[in-house]
Amino acid sequence: MRVFVTGASGWIGSALLPELLGAGHQVVGLARSDASAAAVEKLGAEVLRGDLDDLETLKAGAANADGVVHLAFGHDFSRMDAAIRTDAAAVGAMTAVLEGKAFVAASGTPFMAGRTATEQDEAVFGGPVAGRADIARAVLATVDRGVRASLVRLPRSVHGEGDAHGLIARLIAAGREKGIAAYVGDGTARWPAVHVLDAAHLFRLALEQAPAGSVLHAVGDEGVAIRDVAEVAGRRLGLPVTSVEADELGFLGALLAIDQPASADLTRELLGWQPAHPGLLDDLEKGYYG
Repeated sequence: MRVFVTGASGWIGSALLPELLGAGHQVVGLARSDASAAAVEKLGAEVLRGDLDDLETLKAGAANADGVVHLAFGHDFSRMDAAIRTDAAAVGAMTAVLEGKAFVAASGTPFMAGRTATEQDEAVFGGPVAGRADIARAVLATVDRGVRASLVRLPRSVHGEGDAHGLIARLIAAGREKGIAAYVGDGTARWPAVHVLDAAHLFRLALEQAPAGSVLHAVGDEGVAIRDVAEVAGRRLGLPVTSVEADELGFLGALLAIDQPASADLTRELLGWQPAHPGLLDDLEKGYYG
């Protein structure tokens, strides 16, 4: 397949491009800067210059491909409304020219109060990211127009060697600044997690095999207690392990306070996906974040 990838030089994109190329696919990566273009070329893919605001470029990239993996998204929380509007327009532009082709979009695992979330649960996002749920529904609705669309829902932590900007990296950076390894409340709230290479493998399987309308979970660890994360980080960094109030860590603290485990049983059954790389605590033990 000829595959068009947005976010090709990002954290997951940098893992996905070798995964796709290694499976024999041709890959074209969207790049908005010289640095991004150089990174995409270094990984062995073709470059299409542009960004998510360049709707005609996105249409051309999608129209000339057999399938699209959409990873790019603006994560500046101060401009989230604008980022969601941009993403909605980008999805609309690409899917408009993909009848009979595959479209795989990244989303997030949902929070279900009191139980583990599954692929059958609808994601309902609140606050500034509420619009992302609307985009996910719009992606799945393109099935009615002949697009083989699917969602790959990512957990709160997509970890691995080289992670510098994910939520775990931010948590540890905030803790180092405060001189502590922090958790919120009693620390029993759990986050799902996945290794970036396992996530990349699932995106490829979704592109190649997922039936139209599939909702998939890229979850390796169903739920890692945040206190366990803090204890490993504290031991590795020589910092005291301390409970803090959620507001001391801003938006990250609010996330840390929510117990939000998620499973991938249906995904594994549907596509035969089996995570093969270390879990979150094992990665922390390796010192990738310290």
